[in-house]
Amino acid sequence: MSTNIGMQKIKKILTDITPNDTILKSLLASKGSLSDFAVFPGFCDVHVHFREPGFSYKETVLSGSRAAAKGGYTAVCTMPNLNPVPDSKENIEKQIDLIKKNGLINIYPYASITVGQKGEQLSDMEGLKNLCIAFSDDGRGVQSDSMMESAMLKAKTLGKMIVAHCEVNDLLFGGYIHKGEYAKLHGHKGICSESEYKQIERDIELVKKTGCSYHVCHISAKESVELIRKAKAEGVDITCETAPHYLVLDDSDLREEGRFKMNPPLRDKSDRLALIEGVKDGTIDMIATDHAPHSAEEKSKGLEKSAFGITGLETAFAVLYTHLVKTGIITLEKLIELMAINPRKRFGIPLGDDFTVWDLSKEIKVNSNDFLSLGKATPFEDMRLYGECVLTVRDGKTVYSKID
Repeated sequence: MSTNIGMQKIKKILTDITPNDTILKSLLASKGSLSDFAVFPGFCDVHVHFREPGFSYKETVLSGSRAAAKGGYTAVCTMPNLNPVPDSKENIEKQIDLIKKNGLINIYPYASITVGQKGEQLSDMEGLKNLCIAFSDDGRGVQSDSMMESAMLKAKTLGKMIVAHCEVNDLLFGGYIHKGEYAKLHGHKGICSESEYKQIERDIELVKKTGCSYHVCHISAKESVELIRKAKAEGVDITCETAPHYLVLDDSDLREEGRFKMNPPLRDKSDRLALIEGVKDGTIDMIATDHAPHSAEEKSKGLEKSAFGITGLETAFAVLYTHLVKTGIITLEKLIELMAINPRKRFGIPLGDDFTVWDLSKEIKVNSNDFLSLGKATPFEDMRLYGECVLTVRDGKTVYSKID
């Protein structure tokens, strides 16, 4: 979506959407020119962790919603590694009650594939089908081939998608960063790329067998890109996501700090370049943040002992706009497809009267102290970026505003 289209939409909004007339007119008055702004459809992130119920010291539905709205998001899908795990109707309803009470944006919960995400018994998929966006055991790969096949068969009969965290536990060997040059030089245990792509390879064969709709979480390895590219060419019902940090950083950017630790890890430059090619040619369908906040204490223990996960909702667009669009790697239209259009298409999430307004000329310096998320760990700390969200509207109601 070009700035010109954004200008036209602002003019239309000023005319048609009464609740936001005042705020948008104030926005125009503060800047003096419509050309300073771009209006986009509300972003949609299919992979976030809002940590409630069970871990509200890391994030809450309310704080996660605020962070999402500040990042231009009006819809998110929340992962099921919670307490209780949403593996039954009773458990997911506890989460839904919190969403109804405190959610500022549209929040769609996942249900788990297996009971307790333990990989031993299928969750009550029948009872959960009308309450969840899809099924995932994110945070853990389903290790059993037969269990994943059973899950896919059941999901297909229910008309739901399997959304997979792909990781072979037997190939981890206690690793916590990529098994590459940085790990060798600094004496760290590495996570090999094979631990990711071998399970994708297995699942592709199971999708061919079962006919299930299938989506791969946070791919990070060049082999994963190639497997998914080949599967798509063969007509397999598969989509995938990657995250901003995998497209902008690699293991040469690592520091001995917990804010650089996530799962999967930052991999080699060749992996990053392969992911970019996957974005450009459509192999990678969407960009999701894998927003995974933790407490300051949990992220203060260095690469080896810190918890896996970083905060991502408030920096995603500016990071990608600065490093992919302004550098000419992809167009702005392509970025909006990846962040707003494609996720909604694949997951059946409506747009409604959702939009976000950005000042693309604004230069910012990332300061995690300004985050609305409870999680402050970001590998982009102190990075200078372009793009500031000035307004986010969900269902015709303002959920974030930079305007006084």
